[in-house]
Amino acid sequence: MLTRRTLLTGAAALIAAPTVLRAAYAPDSAAWRRFEVTTRVTLPRNGAPAQAWVPLPAHTDPLWSLPGESTATAPGATLTRVDRPEEGFALFHATWEAADTPAQLTVTSTVTTRDRFPGQGRSPLSAEDRARFTAPTELLPTDGIVRETALAAIEGAMTDLDRARILYNWVVEQTERNPQTRGCGLGDIASMLRMGDLSGKCADLNALFVGLARAAGLPARDLYGLRVAPSAFGYSSLGAGSTNVTGAQHCRAEVFVEGEGWIPADPADVRKVVLQEDGGLTLDDPRVQDVRAALFGAAEGNWIPFGTAHDVALPGSDGPLLPFLMYPQAEVGGKRRDELDPEGFTYEITARETAV
Repeated sequence: MLTRRTLLTGAAALIAAPTVLRAAYAPDSAAWRRFEVTTRVTLPRNGAPAQAWVPLPAHTDPLWSLPGESTATAPGATLTRVDRPEEGFALFHATWEAADTPAQLTVTSTVTTRDRFPGQGRSPLSAEDRARFTAPTELLPTDGIVRETALAAIEGAMTDLDRARILYNWVVEQTERNPQTRGCGLGDIASMLRMGDLSGKCADLNALFVGLARAAGLPARDLYGLRVAPSAFGYSSLGAGSTNVTGAQHCRAEVFVEGEGWIPADPADVRKVVLQEDGGLTLDDPRVQDVRAALFGAAEGNWIPFGTAHDVALPGSDGPLLPFLMYPQAEVGGKRRDELDPEGFTYEITARETAV
């Protein structure tokens, strides 16, 4: 079986080959990688006050992600850093008084990350975190149709690990990626189940896994973040295609099993591979099978987390709660900008790998 290491040592052969070769998808590198991510926000004010919020890399798990320094500049603004680890997010918040000149905010963060793979470590779970990560949220209820679906899926399963794997495979098999879904989706899982429309993107499909797991009594969480580098295994759909990562947001998921710790799970990326690789594949394709097997228990280190928060109240805003915090946010004259329209917002996010 090809591994990442044999692929790299055979680079010359790969370049000369008439077709693209692939390594078996198996994230296993213990090497740390450091990335610098810069977000630049520019808000035309036209005489109105403005404010902006930019999420920061989160302290999620030191076994695989280590946030470094974050700095921000915002000429003419009141600039505040907000850290709310108990809610699962950190951000910079800038406010500007009414003026005609554009409001500008630049945030630069470093984060060190690496692959996740079985046996890497088993973090304990506090009673407080267990309660938090089994609790319902506005869009992730754990009763009604969500609980009924979860219990039907895991009927007969003997262990929590079996239950978690069954729910992962259930989401892989029952859902589809919808390329027409805006952004990463919304994650309104009860509506998805009631309508029988189990399609969407990562914030829908992985939220469905998290909600079903919580309804089955398993602690689970969404991790909202950003792809910052290409996949090491030749999958264009599983990495960032350039240093401009403005649209590279991705939600991953985790489930906690006693004795195993937090287990990464990403059924949404399995469905992304099915839809996007080589013009479309099936679940039976060996390239999909590789990814499906790996993405319950492993994850590539080409992605950084911004946090786990749901139902986010932006500090200083009277606007609606956010279902999650993964994109820059802004208001001009008290009106929320569309975070899924970076050109009209406007913002740009870039990422580059630096020496560790």
